[in-house]
Amino acid sequence: MGSKKARGEALDKLTDKIKIKPHVFEKFSTPVYTFLRLILSQLFRSIFPANFTGLNNVPKKGPVIFASNHLSHVDPIFMIAGSRRKLHFLAKHEHFERFATRFVVSSTGQIKTVREEGGRGALSTASGVLDSGRCMGIFPEGTRSRNSEPPFLGKGKTGIARLAASYPEVLIIPVVCEGTRNFMQPKKHKFPRFWRPVTINFGKAITWKEWIYHEKGGNLNDKEIEKLANQDIEKQKEVLSELYRRFTDQFMMTLKHMGAA
Repeated sequence: MGSKKARGEALDKLTDKIKIKPHVFEKFSTPVYTFLRLILSQLFRSIFPANFTGLNNVPKKGPVIFASNHLSHVDPIFMIAGSRRKLHFLAKHEHFERFATRFVVSSTGQIKTVREEGGRGALSTASGVLDSGRCMGIFPEGTRSRNSEPPFLGKGKTGIARLAASYPEVLIIPVVCEGTRNFMQPKKHKFPRFWRPVTINFGKAITWKEWIYHEKGGNLNDKEIEKLANQDIEKQKEVLSELYRRFTDQFMMTLKHMGAA
């Protein structure tokens, strides 16, 4: 009992020092998205030839990070329909400047990325979503694959690890979208090719807390985490940078093993 308490205290201390400052939303209301998700998700699953696997890995409540490969702009729609959760994705600030694009992105659960210096806006916005108890959908690669042929899966950016470290007990579910590129390929298909099969696979969740202690993950013990929490900022950043990169690389490998091409 005491060991578990000590472990929790050490990680809590580190988390307090490195946690991303969450954006506080003045208004977080998405009535159109809520309505469309409830009404159209069932219809969407019935009409399109999509196969959703691993749904037993998706919790019915609580904040969750859904992290997926990214082949097409329809990936978020299939993830929302399959997960049966109210996922939110980040969208560029510019998409909210015109009514047409603002309506589309708002209707599909996307929220405006807060602009901050140093590129911290996306992480601050995502942190704000999780802080409010909602689900966040992210693409670790940072953008859709630009490759014209396999392999499409690129190198992940460490934002997923930094976000996970800020919320060490929040579940991170690896998601693999298969077939969405053939369903609607960016810059090639103006309309969906409804007959193309799509598979969305929800993998087994992991948390930063589990990973940082695991011998095949961060492989740190209580004393090492305590030491890391007390180190000077520069040394701390150096060690964390290595941990973030290792976590991200391992997560991307998980996506690859799950079938991400």
